[in-house]
Amino acid sequence: MTVEVLTVGRVGVDLYPEQSGVPLAGVRTFAKSLGGTATNVAVAAARLGRSSAVLTKVGPDGFGPYVRQALEGFGVSSAHVGTAPGLQTPVVFCALDPPEDPPLLFYRSPIAPDLTLEEADVPWDLVADVPLLWVTGTGVCAEPARTTQLKLLEHRGRRAHTVLDLDYRPMFWPDVDTARREIGRLLDHVTVAVGNRAEVEVAVGTADPDEAADRLLARGLDLALVKKGAEGVLVATPEGRWTVPPHPVDVVCGLGAGDAFGGALVHGLLSGWDPVRTARYANVAGALVASRLACADAMPTPDEIEAHL
Repeated sequence: MTVEVLTVGRVGVDLYPEQSGVPLAGVRTFAKSLGGTATNVAVAAARLGRSSAVLTKVGPDGFGPYVRQALEGFGVSSAHVGTAPGLQTPVVFCALDPPEDPPLLFYRSPIAPDLTLEEADVPWDLVADVPLLWVTGTGVCAEPARTTQLKLLEHRGRRAHTVLDLDYRPMFWPDVDTARREIGRLLDHVTVAVGNRAEVEVAVGTADPDEAADRLLARGLDLALVKKGAEGVLVATPEGRWTVPPHPVDVVCGLGAGDAFGGALVHGLLSGWDPVRTARYANVAGALVASRLACADAMPTPDEIEAHL
């Protein structure tokens, strides 16, 4: 398989409550699903017909084979999923309380396997040549993955398409200043950045969408996307900017919407679509996942998205 998309970063097992509107203490049963931002984006892109692979690591436990089997079942290559001795595959619990923004409980101690990525784990030729490389802000929250991801980007040489998902999770960082410094270093090596208001504030120091877009483009990016929640998505390029409205749905679980948006963004970039068309498509993809329970299992097909455009 010729890989079109390589994502780098988190993988794990998501446990979703089968009871909505109650805190974790009130949940009786959970459903298991593949999870992790980078992983979900690869799955979403694969569901849209893109050949995808993930560069990550799992633990030498029972969930490691599950991750590999689930990836392959979704059509995503597990060839670059390594194993970190002595560590455990991450598990994440969520509570659908509220469903729109479920609180998450991460089990990633003492360190997640994906944060132990080293140079020897990297498929350097693929990094240099893959049509689209996707990296995340959480991928630089700890060593050795921090140095590895930066070297990976330097090796690629800022070729299109190199996408940074700002993906800020405060529980993974010692403080905001450290996150801003390390995520900021990545901006000089990517062509596209995507994040919500809180994430762009961490990355460039302002939550104002237009000002954040200005600062991102000033770093040499070709495209900046700032998610504004109910106000839609700001799409900014050096040539212009547009706000694309959201696609309304009844929200069941908002957890995977951003990853579905990411997978659709990948598809639009590789298809050569204009930024507004890409954002509209991505908004629908995200909305459809928000109307379902789960992330990877809920990623929409092209026909499902097109039916809502």
